Amino acid sequence: MERERRWADKGEAIGHGVSWLARWSLRVALAALGFWMVVWVIGQLWVVVMPVLLGLLITTVLWPPARWLMSKGFNSALAATIVLIVGLAVLGGVIAAISTSIASGVPEIAQSAQKAITQLQDWASGPPFNLKDTDLDRLIAQGVEQVKSSIGSIANGLLTGAGAVTSGVVTGLVALLLAFFFVKDGMRFTPWLRGLIGERAGGHVTTVLERVWVTLGSFIRSQAVVSLIDAVFIGLGLVILGVPLAVPLAALTFLGGFIPIIGAFIAGALAVLVALVSNGLTTAIIMLIIVIVVQQVEGNVLQPILQSRSLRLHAAVVLLVVTAGTSIYGIAGAFFSVPVAAAVAVVLRYLGEVIEARSVPVMDTSQPDGDDEPAPERSPE
Repeated sequence: MERERRWADKGEAIGHGVSWLARWSLRVALAALGFWMVVWVIGQLWVVVMPVLLGLLITTVLWPPARWLMSKGFNSALAATIVLIVGLAVLGGVIAAISTSIASGVPEIAQSAQKAITQLQDWASGPPFNLKDTDLDRLIAQGVEQVKSSIGSIANGLLTGAGAVTSGVVTGLVALLLAFFFVKDGMRFTPWLRGLIGERAGGHVTTVLERVWVTLGSFIRSQAVVSLIDAVFIGLGLVILGVPLAVPLAALTFLGGFIPIIGAFIAGALAVLVALVSNGLTTAIIMLIIVIVVQQVEGNVLQPILQSRSLRLHAAVVLLVVTAGTSIYGIAGAFFSVPVAAAVAVVLRYLGEVIEARSVPVMDTSQPDGDDEPAPERSPE
């Protein structure tokens, strides 16, 4: 009898465990389905989501000076117009200064490139290759023929690149317009939202949005610090090695730091290429080592640490979300994955605070309170 009772207790425990596992498996499956639907909807509406996200990030840069102008008596529309025009003027001035510096250094680079080509021909004509001028001409002719045979694919690639550039320009213009409206009417959004969805729910939503806004500002500041450190160290390497156009290349490195993966790659490749054609192969190899070391330290150590501190995310989480965002949405996903993950973390932390505030500790009534002593039993008289 006792054995049957033990087996019944074990069967009941196993049944409870299986039921618990089935319930949580269903919940996890539904959560995964919901996540997949959100990702699918974002992918379908990416042409709309992308300008909105860019506009929000631009707004985080424009909002502090706009708020200062509003405190001095400017209305919101005029303040938004001024900060947007000044921001575009500053960006245009930086681009113009870079272009002017590049144009002034082109003759020196062209002369160095001509010398490098001559040295390359002399090196190829000696041992171990022993190529004569006719052999070099034949190799050049073969390269030209190869380019001619691939002209179709090259043209298609150029058209695709031109389409991507056009789409990027349109997205940038829409993002700037949205940033203007965000700066102009941003203060009216939370009161309007609170009145739309009610005071109780609106209070929670506005609090979360304010915290997400602070998180976006922290992301931009940390990204700017990372890009600045990257540009400073690569610029110092260019100056120490005596490579021309050090300042424009450092500026391009700083701007490229805001474009994940491709920005740093293009900036580093330009620095190595300029070092090759102007200072020779040895300098180019040293510059390549400097670029790789700086970018590896910046991408794998500095950026995760700074972003994890400013966004309150662990460095491993930052690396994982960047990897996931890159695999799903490419370069744009790599750029937006960290602020999106930080915003999600803000929402989860706020939900935890609300649950903690509404949780009431259950008092254990099975035992008497510590201050109350049980009444002594009266002995029968």
